Amino acid sequence: MAITTYAELQTAVGNWLHRADLSSQIPDFIVFGEKRIFRETRVRVMEAAFSDTMSSGVIAVPSDYLEFKSVYLDTSPTIKLGRVEASQIYDKYPTRATDGYPQFIAREGSNFIFGPYPSSDFTVKGIYYAQPTSIQSSANALFLANPDLYLYAALLAATPYLANDARIQVWENEYLKIQEQLRRQDKAEDASGGGLMVRAA
Repeated sequence: MAITTYAELQTAVGNWLHRADLSSQIPDFIVFGEKRIFRETRVRVMEAAFSDTMSSGVIAVPSDYLEFKSVYLDTSPTIKLGRVEASQIYDKYPTRATDGYPQFIAREGSNFIFGPYPSSDFTVKGIYYAQPTSIQSSANALFLANPDLYLYAALLAATPYLANDARIQVWENEYLKIQEQLRRQDKAEDASGGGLMVRAA
């Protein structure tokens, strides 16, 4: 059967588990499986553009932010920002006052901070991985493109109820295989369209 909706995913999980006594737990299995996916998956369909301007030396972290793929200072020329921990910013740049062009970015709570402390309200741009809306609310793009990943993640969330069920290892292998295929797919796409370059004589 096709799996394109939350209801269809619930049905599929029930069919694969073949455990009528676990029917009421299926929504939990899907939620827990999805949370694992969000922790472990970083693929192109989750990418979002980032563009914001500093205010008092900080920028608010987007509500759906998971992690940066790339981030830079929108100056001419642009300055790629290195990602460090907040403590490193304070250790290296203890004077939190106008100090030039930032070279580093760190997350501190709900804000990004910079080092050196910015001498102006610079604009920061880049690409970040955004957490999709939960499948319980809508059929997000990650789910629609990879319903098999969701299925295996949900099945694996049922593991505590399955004792030594031999299917667990099969499902884990399939889940990991899909994750690897997605990584390879993105890597191949990054290199696509670039023919061999011939150096001019």
